[in-house]
Amino acid sequence: MVNIMNINFAKLLHNIKSKKSNILLTNLYFITFASFLCTFFYLFGLWHHYPSTTVISATGYSTTTTTSSAGASSTCFQHDNSNTTDAKLSLSPSPSSFVKLDFTASHHLPDPPPTTARVSHLPPCDSSLYEYTPCEDQKRSLSFPRNKLIYRERHCPLPEETLRCRIPAPFGYRLPLRWPESRDSAWYANVPHKELTVEKKKQNWIRFEGTRFKFPGGGTMFPRGASAYIDDVGKFINLKDGSIRTAIDTGCGVASWGAYLLSRDILTVSFAPRDTHEGQVLFALERGVPALIGILASIRLPYPSRAFDMAHCSRCLIPWGQYDGIYLTEVDRVLRPGGYWILSGPPINWERHWKGWERTKESLNDEQEAIENVAKSLCWKKLVQKGDLAIWQKPTNHMHCKIKRKIFKTRPFCDEAQNPDMAWYTKLDTCLTPLPEVDNVKEVAGGELSKWPTRLTSIPPRISSESLKGITSEIFEENTMLWKKRVSHYKTLDPQLAEHGRYRNILDMNSHMGGFAAALVDDPVWVMNIVPVEAEINTLGVIYERGLIGTYQNWCEAMSTYPRTYDFIHGDSVFSLYQNRCSMENILLEMDRILRPQGGVILRDDVDVLTKVKSIADEMQWDARITDHEEGPYEREKILVAVKQYWTAPQAEQ
Repeated sequence: MVNIMNINFAKLLHNIKSKKSNILLTNLYFITFASFLCTFFYLFGLWHHYPSTTVISATGYSTTTTTSSAGASSTCFQHDNSNTTDAKLSLSPSPSSFVKLDFTASHHLPDPPPTTARVSHLPPCDSSLYEYTPCEDQKRSLSFPRNKLIYRERHCPLPEETLRCRIPAPFGYRLPLRWPESRDSAWYANVPHKELTVEKKKQNWIRFEGTRFKFPGGGTMFPRGASAYIDDVGKFINLKDGSIRTAIDTGCGVASWGAYLLSRDILTVSFAPRDTHEGQVLFALERGVPALIGILASIRLPYPSRAFDMAHCSRCLIPWGQYDGIYLTEVDRVLRPGGYWILSGPPINWERHWKGWERTKESLNDEQEAIENVAKSLCWKKLVQKGDLAIWQKPTNHMHCKIKRKIFKTRPFCDEAQNPDMAWYTKLDTCLTPLPEVDNVKEVAGGELSKWPTRLTSIPPRISSESLKGITSEIFEENTMLWKKRVSHYKTLDPQLAEHGRYRNILDMNSHMGGFAAALVDDPVWVMNIVPVEAEINTLGVIYERGLIGTYQNWCEAMSTYPRTYDFIHGDSVFSLYQNRCSMENILLEMDRILRPQGGVILRDDVDVLTKVKSIADEMQWDARITDHEEGPYEREKILVAVKQYWTAPQAEQ
């Protein structure tokens, strides 16, 4: 039995060895065949791509034998004929007889035919247009009526008249000085106008020194300076307890009143027309003070009702008592309940100044009586007239005022169907804008505002009263927190926004409830909040109730401001809002006009929209990039970050 097992095991072992031998033999055949094929195709490839072979002759010269391949030939070695001694070479060629191999492609496509250099379709405008303001163009304005100064209002060009070029900065333009130094100084090269230094020399508005303008803080009616003048106002109105936060200055000059109120946490919108006082609003903006081009003429000011805590006129030359008091009635519309109107200059204190004003006593007295009568018809109370100051206060509600209307039949209330917040090309009216209803005479119409800075984050009365459909207190609070997060993210995308003091004048093109501006409140900036007239909900009143400032705007038109107004522009879904309304290119050109050289831009919108925006931004010499949403790359909304390159008009020929 054992022998049988040994025999079977021997047979099994023999079979295994035989199979291994067969496998090894098969593998050897395969490896040999594969090696042959590899060698063959390698040599074939060499022959195909390098058809020329070079043989070193007995004399040492390189001789080239050429095999045609696609009509090409090449030489591997080349003899240098510049040295006759090289003819006496040995059979082994020296290194000097070789040149570097040429590894360039053997086949080339023909070059395309030459064409003319590509020219941008958004070229710079003519150098003379460095202060071009499309809707306040002086040449166009002359074709409109002179009565009530209508010709100085907004008159925008027709679409076919719109310039499709980029407004240049004047030669020598420099970044404005940083706040607070800018309040008192500005570069002459940025606003090259000396007219005011001569015209207002005695009134201490502005001086020219070396390469700078200096702003001493003087004014027509405050020779001791704006700060002292504001102290005088503060004797009658509490400017320190936070109850006064927003103000409007009509006919502002170089906006020294607004400039000096900023240190008291009072934010002022200053405006003046573009007139013979060349560039006065531009001076204000160079100083880092909020300002717009504007005038009281035939249309409402572009602000909501109950917006400002205080209104001011210092010899602003507005005929307050004329035209049935229509201009003072407009001031009443934009003043909040309990707000103040301050007047200095003619006709106030005319008994002392009438000779210097070159007016008769009778005309000045009549003017003052007319103003007093208009104020009474508005139910205003005159608080004080002392020296050159007179101050009136608007009532906190209209309960008493309505009773007077029934008795005296004076100025009627506007129809309830009229929207008091509608103020874009809305005609002025002499009727009195009614305040919201109240239950008792001590109640503040529309709701009482918190004092600053609590006012910024408190629920605005327009929201708490549920007068804005779709916006609740919860939505407001969530929006405030959202924009804190977003602005924090923005500062990681734009180092200039994160740099304290780099930016001063900021524009938010679609502000909604002002969350972006609120998130920047601790930075040394001011934000002009824009509520587009096409917005689904008019929230500009909410922005003012928060203690912020803003205006209405249709971005299919130019803004009422000078070129190079803003250091930074922000826009949330602006181009989606205007996608089927007007040209994206025109909106971007307007942004380029009002943005300072080296200014920043952050736009958030749908990725497809931003891709189109970037292609135009590249044409405008912006350094632009698209980044992910702060929540990550899977959000369809993206963020475009851009910086406008520095460039100016060429130096003028002497």
